[in-house]
Amino acid sequence: MTAIIFDLDGTLVDSAPDIRAAANRMLESEGQTPLDLPTVISFIGNGLPKLVERAMRARDLPMERHAELTARTLAFYDAESTARTMPYPGLTKALTKLQAQGFALGVCTNKPAAPARDILAQLDLARHFEVVIGGDTLPVKKPDPAPLRAAFEALGREGLFVGDSEVDAETAERAGVPFLLFTEGYRKQPIEALTHRARFDRYDALPGLVTDAMAGPSQ
Repeated sequence: MTAIIFDLDGTLVDSAPDIRAAANRMLESEGQTPLDLPTVISFIGNGLPKLVERAMRARDLPMERHAELTARTLAFYDAESTARTMPYPGLTKALTKLQAQGFALGVCTNKPAAPARDILAQLDLARHFEVVIGGDTLPVKKPDPAPLRAAFEALGREGLFVGDSEVDAETAERAGVPFLLFTEGYRKQPIEALTHRARFDRYDALPGLVTDAMAGPSQ
């Protein structure tokens, strides 16, 4: 195994503040009160359309306007996708070390591919990744395993998946690949509820865990 695929939101970057800002701009444009950060974090994980659906239900907005309000939210987000978003501490050093060790790196996210690439570029992370599979790259999103499999196929290598959430854990399990859980992201369930090979809360631990995960049995 020589490829490592990463989730984006809650795994590589703490993007919830910018996602919240976009969702609240949409709600405020409809005369609705804003959502707090924990609530928005609880909505993250299944792609922007699902997040907008959850926000609309929280404010009793009519679902027949879902496509319109999703597009509006995406426009707000695209205008300020990195104003508050930051890579997690130690990430760049860990990615550089993994590349030096010969690993091919990619991203598999439910965020649309264009804003995902833009965020990676603006935060100087794009240089680390050879492939980006977004939520609109295929007709299906995670936890369907097809996007993750597509990322590995694009790299031409097998490997493991790094993510932060229930969606990521299920995706890895369905794809039949080892999963490393970043515990400081947007997980909603207890750590023990998610199938994972290993877990970490600091990126300086990741390179060692990758080596162990490729050699060790599943937990």
